[in-house]
Amino acid sequence: MSDYIISQIYPSDILANKQINELLLAEGIRRDANLDYTCGMYDDEMNIIATGSCFGNTLRCIAVSSAHQGEGLMNQIVTHLISVQFERGNTHLFLYTKCNSAKFFGDRGFYEIARIDGQIVFMENRKTGFSAYLERLKKESEQSEVMKRFTSDNTQKDLRIAALVMNANPFTLGHQYLVEKAAAESDILHLFIVSEDQSLVPFSVRKQLVLEGTAHLNNIIYHESGPYIISNATFPSYFQKDADAVMESHANLDLTIFVRIAQALGINCRYVGEEPNSQVTGIYNKIMAKKLPENKILCTIVPQKEANGAVISASTVRTALKNDNIELLKTLVPETTLHYFQSKDAVPVIAKIKAAEHVVHH
Repeated sequence: MSDYIISQIYPSDILANKQINELLLAEGIRRDANLDYTCGMYDDEMNIIATGSCFGNTLRCIAVSSAHQGEGLMNQIVTHLISVQFERGNTHLFLYTKCNSAKFFGDRGFYEIARIDGQIVFMENRKTGFSAYLERLKKESEQSEVMKRFTSDNTQKDLRIAALVMNANPFTLGHQYLVEKAAAESDILHLFIVSEDQSLVPFSVRKQLVLEGTAHLNNIIYHESGPYIISNATFPSYFQKDADAVMESHANLDLTIFVRIAQALGINCRYVGEEPNSQVTGIYNKIMAKKLPENKILCTIVPQKEANGAVISASTVRTALKNDNIELLKTLVPETTLHYFQSKDAVPVIAKIKAAEHVVHH
């Protein structure tokens, strides 16, 4: 066991951050854009020889200088990060790692959720975390009024059971159109609302707007996505070679997890919006259209609803809010969403959108 010192590294510490960037680069890792805590381990000459970071309840960007590997420094960094997370009140932790590092983390109390061979492993520190999540989804389904309407004469294999995963940042007429189409063409629709709170519109508001904007449909079972359906905003990019590789890994990992959710709930169809202006969604949908049918799940890609000669997107809605363009907003969102943004409850959310440098996501 070394006597090296581990210290928090603040964004203002230019020299330390330069050393961390160089260390990560030397170990084939790019500094992740989403970090809210970083530490460095110093040797006797105040050189940083190991580092690790956190974002939310995940561990990220962990590396040890090649000159010091084999000294147990990685274990010390991970122990330190777990301690920091516990002090924050985060006891359910997640990490993404290269396939050849999975055993190391497995020996330290992390369990594999899903793996894409040759690319990435998604892990958590609860042995039954994901299985408990699947049980919760099944219980929500079984106890729903929607499921209770189907008698024993209608076995699940006779039903079209669809799924939609939606961030709704915020809920637009495009989202509403997609939900209405999926609901109309299905016996049961499982609607997953991304609960990760990394969007300009907070989860509590996004969920409220989805529920209000779909209240006229009577065959939807609503679920919070929990930590297992990962958003584009927080999927790690730090050990993948380029943006396309990141998106491919994200899509493959997310679909591996979704297939297990689908098997638990009897889902046999997934609906997605086309979003032609989004490179991320384009790559994701292409992979989904190939992978889902391989697992006996139909993939239905729905062209987006248009308004004012262009597709309706949440980015356009956020831009309208940022620019106080209420007339444009009225053409893009349902009455329920419009009512919210014209209420005093929306004042802090609109202020956050106006303060954001970028409200358009690609």
